Amino acid sequence: MSKLILTRHGQSVWNAENRFTGWVDVDLSEKGVKEAEKSGELLRKLNIKIDISYTSYLKRAIRTLTTILQKNKLELKFNTAWQLNERHYGSLTGLNKEETKKELGEEQFKKYRRSWDVSPPPMPENSKYQSNFSPLNSSIPVGMTPFTESLKNTYERVVPFYDKEIKKNLLTGKNILISAHGNSLRALCKFIFKISDKKINELEIPTGNPLIIEFDKDLNIQKYFYLDKARAKNII
Repeated sequence: MSKLILTRHGQSVWNAENRFTGWVDVDLSEKGVKEAEKSGELLRKLNIKIDISYTSYLKRAIRTLTTILQKNKLELKFNTAWQLNERHYGSLTGLNKEETKKELGEEQFKKYRRSWDVSPPPMPENSKYQSNFSPLNSSIPVGMTPFTESLKNTYERVVPFYDKEIKKNLLTGKNILISAHGNSLRALCKFIFKISDKKINELEIPTGNPLIIEFDKDLNIQKYFYLDKARAKNII
């Protein structure tokens, strides 16, 4: 039986400021560091052997992963993949969510934020935020870097990566840890739990709370649960 451990990074500085972050490479807040530490402690108590770890190109996810590995006295050895990056919020990047909701109206705001296939207007090529992206992004193949994304677009990069790189390790009984983002994990959960296009807008992924998914040898789900029960969210 293999286990997939999905962890959304701890609260980031821009999460705390209620801003659309997307691909901007902000760090964890003080609260986020504590959430990452607690994630590591909760995993240590379960005594789960972590065989392979994956994370995105963004420091908030990388720092969460390294904190978890350190808490479990594991070697800081992991795989980074741009496909696990947060959804690109286009021209919404950097904006305060409450102010944006007032400006756009609640209906349009919800479409941009939570719909399956509606993406915000693209980020201008001269946006000041381009310089705040991860330096690791320079290794992304030419033409693959988006200027905006819907959740569907995010799914179209996350799921093929899962199929090609992660699934084979689960099939050999490995326990896999992924430290990623609210939307890249929503996309992956949509696939794993077979959530409909309509229902996926209801899925919330809490920060810094590992979700354990246990599979049989054919990757049928046997059990799943959040480690911090007080902060758990329902899986649709």
